Amino acid sequence: MPAKPRVAIIHYWLVGMRGGERVLERLIHLFPDADIYTHVYDPDAMSATIRSRPVKTTFIQRLPGARKHYQKYLPLMPMALEELDLRGYDLILSSESGPAKGVITPPGALHVCYCHSPMRYLWDHYQDYRASAGRLTRAAMPWLFHRLRQWDYASAARVDRFVANSTFIKSRIEKAYRREAAVVHPPVATDLFKPSNEVGAQYLWVGQMTAYKRADLAMEAFNKLGLPLLMVGDGEMAADIRRRAGPNITIKTRLNFDELRKAYAQSRALVFTAEEDFGIIPVEANASGRPVLAYNSGGVRDSVTPDESGILFDAQTVDSLIEGVERLEAWLPAFDPAAAIRQAQRFAPERFDEGIRKAVAF
Repeated sequence: MPAKPRVAIIHYWLVGMRGGERVLERLIHLFPDADIYTHVYDPDAMSATIRSRPVKTTFIQRLPGARKHYQKYLPLMPMALEELDLRGYDLILSSESGPAKGVITPPGALHVCYCHSPMRYLWDHYQDYRASAGRLTRAAMPWLFHRLRQWDYASAARVDRFVANSTFIKSRIEKAYRREAAVVHPPVATDLFKPSNEVGAQYLWVGQMTAYKRADLAMEAFNKLGLPLLMVGDGEMAADIRRRAGPNITIKTRLNFDELRKAYAQSRALVFTAEEDFGIIPVEANASGRPVLAYNSGGVRDSVTPDESGILFDAQTVDSLIEGVERLEAWLPAFDPAAAIRQAQRFAPERFDEGIRKAVAF
């Protein structure tokens, strides 16, 4: 690689700050002169770090309602990516969850794909998305998504090196694309979280109240248990969760960052019911010196060590979660907050930096 390589970062879309965008911020930290390419860009929704770099968009940006309805233009995104002119770049980093890796790169350039997940709506979550789609969309999906899968698989061959954000995603890359991947966990700002001397009796659930996050599972289990639970989040299921939650459950749409840090540090334990690609929330809870009770699937297997930083329950059922709470209650006297904090520090941003530098080495 040249002493000062010219770097392009391709990110699927920039319309809100979530886990993928936090990874992008760290990539910008590593490559401060990089140019950013994306399908749709809403600068008002982005951090100062992302706004500090030139952001170039595909033609999707100019289509009607693209900032709000960008996913409806998914069928056009392969063509949009292939139209990007990346001549002159030495290193191309694609940040993949929506279409990003399908760019056509110069012959001498290195293309490294940091994969948050193969596109869920094309692969393992396809039936879930189809079931929840409107009638016309559902009718079009079999033919359209068949074509998109063919392109997605073919475009994986354009990547020189894959990097997965967890062991779980490494296995999904192997399944979808038949490609090997290194694992570099996402950066978590663990130094922003501190333990508290005031730990309460209230459990904590944090996340978007959408179907796959399984907020309903936490609500139903704690309704039966009668134990105090604070649920923080909003989304399509929020109204139903509020309607059905018992008096022992407190629901807040959001907390500011200081309030969230306090909630982590003073909780009895974090309850994590989703199957996530990685899952930053459990790491933040451990960094706050609190244990995690998590569903035993997905990226959380990389971040939660059973009987050290938390407890894992085996099925997304009310009975299994209740049994997990009972096991956690029995184990809590042996829990060492310092061990949880040490576990969380394995995901500090500096670890991410080391992994990416190794992945992009020529």
